[in-house]
Amino acid sequence: MSPQPKLPAPPALKPGVMRIFALGGLGEIGRNMTVFEFDGSLLIVDCGVLFPEDSQPGVDLILPDFGPIEDRLDDVVAIVLTHGHEDHIGAVPYLLRQRNDIPLVGSKLTLAFIESKLREHRIKATTTLVTEGDHLDLGPFAVGFLAVNHSIPDALAVVIRTPAGVVLHTGDIKLDQLPLDGRVTDLNGFARLGDEGVDLFLVDSTNADVPGFVPSEREIMPVLDSVFLKASGRVIVASFASHVHRIQQIIDTAALHGRKIAFVGRSMVRNMGLANDLGYLRIPEGMLVSLDELNDLPDDESVLICTGSQGEPMAVLSRIANRDHAISVGPGDTIVLASSLIPGNENAVYRVINGLSQLGADVIHKGNARVHVSGHASAGELLYLYNIVKPRNVLPVHGEWRHLRANAALAAQTGIPVDRILLADDGVVIDLLDGIASIVGAVPVGYVYVDGASVGDITEASLTDRRVLGDEGFISVFAVVDINAAKVVAGPEIEARGFHEDPKALDPVRDQVRQVLESALLDGITDVRDLQQRTRRVVGKWVSATHRRRPMIVPVVVEV
Repeated sequence: MSPQPKLPAPPALKPGVMRIFALGGLGEIGRNMTVFEFDGSLLIVDCGVLFPEDSQPGVDLILPDFGPIEDRLDDVVAIVLTHGHEDHIGAVPYLLRQRNDIPLVGSKLTLAFIESKLREHRIKATTTLVTEGDHLDLGPFAVGFLAVNHSIPDALAVVIRTPAGVVLHTGDIKLDQLPLDGRVTDLNGFARLGDEGVDLFLVDSTNADVPGFVPSEREIMPVLDSVFLKASGRVIVASFASHVHRIQQIIDTAALHGRKIAFVGRSMVRNMGLANDLGYLRIPEGMLVSLDELNDLPDDESVLICTGSQGEPMAVLSRIANRDHAISVGPGDTIVLASSLIPGNENAVYRVINGLSQLGADVIHKGNARVHVSGHASAGELLYLYNIVKPRNVLPVHGEWRHLRANAALAAQTGIPVDRILLADDGVVIDLLDGIASIVGAVPVGYVYVDGASVGDITEASLTDRRVLGDEGFISVFAVVDINAAKVVAGPEIEARGFHEDPKALDPVRDQVRQVLESALLDGITDVRDLQQRTRRVVGKWVSATHRRRPMIVPVVVEV
């Protein structure tokens, strides 16, 4: 069950074998994308994005690495989408740019969200609507769908059948027995599959290290009611733009307290408009108003519902906290962050909380009130699933390594043999045949960064340079040399940005640069690149010894 750190390329796929590998989503929470291969055809389940951390400055989104299948896109029979969260659908437009007629399969709300996103990219998709209980033949794959409960309506688990065996992918799942929409996880369906025989079980790992059971969504209502009851001014709620259930709870609570609502933020307005049009959101007549209309109401009659619960720099709540939005907050205002913290976003979220608190607002979040419950099954629920499915092999998915290992431990506790529990990273290739799943190799995968209109042009080296610039600053050195006279005839001019406030701080190193250059010229060194490297070394050594800093140093030596 141990992960394989160094694996060879996988062998050619033998007839009758199903191959499975993830291009994202293992060892991380985001970029979910799993490829299934059988009889020359590829089936993709989910195609999502990962949001950047502080260590990835300037990056907007991180995509799965399509490299291993780029030359086989004509073999893709469909992309099956388990639900409409960004970490499961956000990368679809980028894959469809490479082949725009790949069929998309999903539930009504999921397809509505992705079609809206694709319109922004000017892509017309081929879609197939499915609901729980449906079955489709997609090339050699017989695919079925089960209802699962999650923090968004219409989530589905996926069953994939081939002559090689039966695979069950939970998608994102929890076992809320009193969901707001009454749509419970189809445990009967899971049990029937268990009786039939599941050869490989791909299981959501996000909360595998959390004991017990996830509380019901309904337990949030009394807490929200208390928050609204105490609020003397405006209430501003930040949530995921796709969390329809949470938004419904906010609307219901606002109606109870005689407040009107306005949606703020492009994705929030778009998604809630779609959810309302499709009947997934119920808004009382006359309760939804525009932001301008809301601003004309007394503060104790208004609720703003916006994006930014994860501290995203350009989202509404972050801009409010930075005083960079038309909406301003102060004493008497109540801010509710109705979401959990995605790992890696902690610093950004706490910066927003601190900024709002400094402005005088009362900030309510999961750390000080139960204003959010997770959409992912905890350990008790996962044990229940293992016991009713009784899989022959298990592959924990959707989680960081601590989550994957915790999930593997749960599977082992239910009696699944340790050698049938596979811990895999992105790119690790698993073959399934005759009820046995085994790791057979790996394909190279990495991170694909989206930076504005650029996709894949940013490298790890570029990010290292950006981190150095942000942390240590920038020094430029300019000098003009006369090769024949072996002299520095102009400069060296040294400029710094983000390094030191004193413009004279670098004066002591100027003579050292001149001496190094003229000494090299006297030794017959005439290559400009060599002279630049010598300049970089002398400045870097001096800065490190004097200031204990390692800024980016860009030397320019010009020959006359």
